[in-house]
Amino acid sequence: MSKPAASRLARRKAPSVAEQRFCIGERELRYVLRLSQRRSLALQVDARGVRVAAPFGTPLGEVEGFILQHREWLERQLSRHFGGAAPARFEIVDGALLPVLGEAVTICIAQRARNVRWRRMPDGSEGLELPAGGDPRKALVRALRTRALAWFRERVREYCLRLGVAVPAVALSSARTRWGSCSSRSGIRLHWRLVHLRPELIDYVVAHEVAHLREMNHSPRFWAIVETLFPEWRAARAALRGEATGLPHIDAANGNDNPIQED
Repeated sequence: MSKPAASRLARRKAPSVAEQRFCIGERELRYVLRLSQRRSLALQVDARGVRVAAPFGTPLGEVEGFILQHREWLERQLSRHFGGAAPARFEIVDGALLPVLGEAVTICIAQRARNVRWRRMPDGSEGLELPAGGDPRKALVRALRTRALAWFRERVREYCLRLGVAVPAVALSSARTRWGSCSSRSGIRLHWRLVHLRPELIDYVVAHEVAHLREMNHSPRFWAIVETLFPEWRAARAALRGEATGLPHIDAANGNDNPIQED
């Protein structure tokens, strides 16, 4: 083989294969992304799962957009191979039970109420009182977002103190593909629907994002920090993947209440 030919072969990249996660409908989708020297994207589903092939350099957002373009076909294939229906839309009726921070909260529709308020039920459990008038879905989402933001801020503060870093700004997210994100400029953003999950699962996502304040990547050093902050992260991560698919579908007006991945 001539030296120029050998040099060209050396410059050719080997295919890159990595597992990714993405939300499609109410299903958290795990798929294998294979980057290679091809010219177009391709989507395949079989008994082994979902695979996407893409050219080198394809942005992840473009891959996710490609998946969404084929959403109906993909959902049919997933149903055929793996079964399982999406969670039903949550019906806001008096007495309905809604998971909040891992506990069942009773929805109370109050005819004379003018404001949303959290209340204690006769059995000692928590209830959420919603006015009978107006848009109950907007009122419910607003109450959940307010509760979520207060909880998230406190947990971020706790994990920042453990790590010895400054507490960043904390905001809510309605992202389609991520449970959370961390930026050196804008701080930490956490998806409001985490509020439905058990506190320990929320803590895993918080610890994950706080660890990014030290390592803005997913290197071994990053996971070592996560391990220090949250030693049970592997079990929590697996539980998060499983429980995310069963979150109540409130279907707020913004339409962005799908379960996603940590980041």
